[in-house]
Amino acid sequence: MKAIVNQEDYENRIKKILITEEEIAERIREAGKWIDSLYDGRPILLVSILKGAFVFMADLCRAVSVPCEIGFMCAKSYYEGTCSTGVVNITMDLDRDVTGYHLVIVEDIIDTGRTLNDIITLLKTRDPLSLSVVTLLDKPSRRLVDFKADLSLFTIPDLFVIGYGLDCAELYRNLPYIAEYAEE
Repeated sequence: MKAIVNQEDYENRIKKILITEEEIAERIREAGKWIDSLYDGRPILLVSILKGAFVFMADLCRAVSVPCEIGFMCAKSYYEGTCSTGVVNITMDLDRDVTGYHLVIVEDIIDTGRTLNDIITLLKTRDPLSLSVVTLLDKPSRRLVDFKADLSLFTIPDLFVIGYGLDCAELYRNLPYIAEYAEE
């Protein structure tokens, strides 16, 4: 992938806004209520999958009222491009024992499902009290493994998207909305 060299090129890669900042905020409020009702006062551990889910996690943890702790894992299958390599590499693991926790995995996007499938398989071996998955975006048309989140805020078509934590070669995470990325 060619590096973006100027502001004009950067802006020209934002093809179309798909989900507005306001739509995201409303769905996150609903997700917070869903989590509150699911755990009914029981403490949870929200686990953000870095890097893409960090913005979503920050807003989601403020939308829940049940006691919550946060943790982070980093798993990669995209390296500088717009296509998954198919190889999931966990580059940072949780820093605590999850036995005794209700885990809520917070993901930015479920595409092929391989990354989340591998993470879930690993975490289940660690004996959490329960495990659920909340994803900002779901792209079921690209699924290669049988995986479905417990809660998906938005279902999108097979487009490469950026913004609200999602990137292309580490750029665009700071956009407050979800947009389609325009390749060259």
